[in-house]
Amino acid sequence: MTDPVFFHPSRRFTADEVATLTGAELRTVQLGSLEIHTLASIETGGEGALVFAEGKRNASRLAAVRASVVLCSEELAASVPDGIAVLVSPRPHADFATIGRMLFPTATRPEPLTGETGVSPLAHVHASANIEDGAVIEPGAIIGANAEIGSGTIIAPNVVVGPSTRIGRDCYVGAGATVVNALIGNRVILHTGVRVGQDGFGYVPGRKGPEKVPQIGRVIIQDDVEIGANTTVDRGALGDTVIGEGCKIDNLVQIAHNVKMGRACIIAGHCGLSGSVTLGDGVMLGGRAGLADHLSVGDGAQVAAGSGVMNDIPAGARWGGFPAQPLKDAMREFAILRAFVRSKTEKKEKSNG
Repeated sequence: MTDPVFFHPSRRFTADEVATLTGAELRTVQLGSLEIHTLASIETGGEGALVFAEGKRNASRLAAVRASVVLCSEELAASVPDGIAVLVSPRPHADFATIGRMLFPTATRPEPLTGETGVSPLAHVHASANIEDGAVIEPGAIIGANAEIGSGTIIAPNVVVGPSTRIGRDCYVGAGATVVNALIGNRVILHTGVRVGQDGFGYVPGRKGPEKVPQIGRVIIQDDVEIGANTTVDRGALGDTVIGEGCKIDNLVQIAHNVKMGRACIIAGHCGLSGSVTLGDGVMLGGRAGLADHLSVGDGAQVAAGSGVMNDIPAGARWGGFPAQPLKDAMREFAILRAFVRSKTEKKEKSNG
């Protein structure tokens, strides 16, 4: 159950309201007035909790749940105990998230840490910076010359926004983040410690060792992007690094110079995208996947966690392994190797016996 110290419900919702807001079917009409004020898992539940469940494997767990309202798939409706409002949905998890965003809005878009409104007197804002009405600049933040911050955007404590950087409206930049040499769209969330716009890793051999190649490009982050804590996005060398509309990037991801990401990509933690990688729309990278430089990954392709990608991946393909290859081929090789090792082990055991 959520801790009331950190997240407070915006209000209470009845089972009837949940049905109306999500389109789910209320099977227990007589319990439509039951109220929820928190979210919970099947295991924790509790009075006033909204719980979701899907998949036959959860039937036995659901039979013992304690909650006020349950969102579930059709196959689980009969497993909900009496006295709990039952809402049947083809997408219980998605509907659960919809209500959760309404119930706990600050869990998806943070509020000012200090409760400030407007520009804090403890922030340093250059005289030439343009801060629109309705933006919040918290204590310790530094806003450089000619920077622009849109209305509704929150700049948390100790953020650095570099000269001429532009951040759109209704954004959030988490504490300690650095945003330089960048153009940021609307409704973008940059979590704590994100680094955007530092120079890329560009060197050429010189007489005394590696010599730096000037990185004079930008970072462009389009609307509705979310970037996790301590992720780094390098600026382009000559062109731009581009993060497409609606991309969701986890914590501790490295995005190198000149990367181009299409729309709605999902990048899990510890991934590394080398310089000039291009991702199409809807690409998904599992955790700790690494992509060599100048590769192209087609629309809708998926890369398994821990994979090392050394070649272009066509649209819609599923690849995995190290080096990565079509996932079916990788699984076949793993199976053959496993069978070979097992056979050698069995022969050794027999000879020793």
